[in-house]
Amino acid sequence: MIRMKGIIISGAIILAIGAVLIFGGRWARGHVNYMTAAEDHPRTCWSCHIYTQRDNFIAKLMNETYVSPYKLDISQDGSTLFIVGQESNELVVVNTETAKVVEKIPVGLKPHTVTLSPDGKSAYVSNQWADNIFRINLENSKVEDTLVGGAGPAGMAISADGKNLWCVNSYSNNISIFDLGNMQERRRLKAGNNPVSIAMTPDGREVYVSSRRSVDVPHMTHPLTEITVASTKSQRISDRKMFQDAYIMETVDVTPSGDLVIATLIRPKNLLPTVQIERGWMMTQGLGIIERESGRMVQLLLDEPNAFYADPFGLVITPDGKRAFVSHGAVDKVTAIDLDALRKVLAEAPDEELEDYANDLGLSSRFVIGRIPTGSNPKGMVLSPDGKLLYVAERLNDQIAVINTESLETIKTIGLEGPKRRTVARHGRQVLNNAKGTFQGQYACYTCHPDVHEDGLVYNMAASDMGRNLANVQSLRDIGDIPPYKWNGKNQTIYKQDGMRFSTILTRNEAFTYKDLDALVAYIITDNPNPPNLRFNPDGELTAKQQRGKEIFYRTHDTYGNEIPVENRCYTCHPPPYFTNKEMTDVGTLADSDDPMKFDVPQLNNIYESGPYLHDGKAPTLEEIWTEFNDHDEHGVANDMMKDQLNDLVEYLKSLRDAKYYMDEAQAYEASLSKKNK
Repeated sequence: MIRMKGIIISGAIILAIGAVLIFGGRWARGHVNYMTAAEDHPRTCWSCHIYTQRDNFIAKLMNETYVSPYKLDISQDGSTLFIVGQESNELVVVNTETAKVVEKIPVGLKPHTVTLSPDGKSAYVSNQWADNIFRINLENSKVEDTLVGGAGPAGMAISADGKNLWCVNSYSNNISIFDLGNMQERRRLKAGNNPVSIAMTPDGREVYVSSRRSVDVPHMTHPLTEITVASTKSQRISDRKMFQDAYIMETVDVTPSGDLVIATLIRPKNLLPTVQIERGWMMTQGLGIIERESGRMVQLLLDEPNAFYADPFGLVITPDGKRAFVSHGAVDKVTAIDLDALRKVLAEAPDEELEDYANDLGLSSRFVIGRIPTGSNPKGMVLSPDGKLLYVAERLNDQIAVINTESLETIKTIGLEGPKRRTVARHGRQVLNNAKGTFQGQYACYTCHPDVHEDGLVYNMAASDMGRNLANVQSLRDIGDIPPYKWNGKNQTIYKQDGMRFSTILTRNEAFTYKDLDALVAYIITDNPNPPNLRFNPDGELTAKQQRGKEIFYRTHDTYGNEIPVENRCYTCHPPPYFTNKEMTDVGTLADSDDPMKFDVPQLNNIYESGPYLHDGKAPTLEEIWTEFNDHDEHGVANDMMKDQLNDLVEYLKSLRDAKYYMDEAQAYEASLSKKNK
């Protein structure tokens, strides 16, 4: 009897194990298939449950803090490089002779640019996420002054006499002019949309400022991106040069002779259906050129008929004015340009054919003299004083490439003492920034999502019907916990968003390998917080206007005392901490060109920097969501408000920060709901 009991128990255990293996395996397979929208993705738990951990000990074990060199400058004698470590928040000092790191100087949050004073005694570092500029005494390597101007300081230029520093402010869209005698801001000038780079003419009389985003234009019309021109004498804006069908003008420079202003740019074809990628009708990359004497503006492509050079970023010109070099962050290349040959092309270009020149994929063969391979994600560059060496920041390799400008060959690399291992998230960042997954390398994820954000454009994705269901690009920042994805909510996970659907609709190429896809998802989920909202909410203390706006956001009754239906209150669809309920809803914004559908409620964190608004981008500003597109109060009750009340609500929305600041508020909100439901 005892023996029979043992046999029964053993048999039961074996059956239980078998059931777990059979049915558990089936459940696991089904779960993985659902999450990845594929039937053959490896059935591994760690890709979702280990690689994507945040803010705990597992995350600390899985991840590293890299240097991520971004921009750099060089001493007048060429002996020392000064390199901005964008991720490590350091200024890395390198001896060019020994190719060794000499020192790492702590700076502010997310540094952008470094520029040296004319006497070589000071380095100025713009801290983009700290809203300040450090002056570092290079004799003792200490921060001795802090300059405070606009929001998101980026590119800088110093006058030849060392008296004034010009800094473009990427978030507040203006230019700060500092008196370096007292380290105070003297004046602030309006720039374009998201300005990032500045160059001073050789005679010191003018500065040119390039921007990344289009200025406001009517809905679904050609993007226009501004190069702002200012007089250094009057310290006033003298001109605004608008480049049509261009944006992401990352870097601007002026030839030593002063005849040409040259900026990198991308030409998006967002007004066309995405069905002719092989002809360059999605993205092309090139140069925006201003002939200073005539004022004529010309665009020339750096691409070729069967090869594209995505995400042009850095631009430098040799001291003799004979060559220029452009780094391409998405294809790991540097393009070498013969400027005399380029001038000849310009001289032959009739005004009436400039639009054709801007789309000609064959013209680059007349002035491009070389394509130099680099490491991962080349960004800023600087030339040695004699122009013989080119130093390139390989951001996602944590090293500097040294290129001979005559032979156009990399002669060595300089390591910056970053972590040796490549984490899964770092691999994912490389995938996001690289164009190898798209047809002929035409664009990367980063192209439409610069800084893992969005580019401010509306695209025609050409799904089932051409010209229908236009899509406003959405940010990728801090989206791991707010599925579903896409405006129509059809993608339940980031895996599905960036997997086979991505290759079918957008890249017209093979889908990412599962290893690359796992890494990409891990990076998007774990490593992309919102920038500090220093412009509208620097310390978490709301202004009087913002507090009144918050009361309107959470109100339950309108101005006349009428109760607002629960489903039509702001906070119902937009509860903290992400200010989305992750549900599908209809707010009455469907256009005639849209299929009947509901939309995924978007998050509102850092909403101030995500214009235009609504699913198809037809609202240029937050105000117009309600003044132009809410006639019947379907997008929240708002028609009872006075103008000052709407202004207050908008001011509160602009104050919203990263989700981490609203966890307590979210708990209080959920507790109030539970209390009401009892």
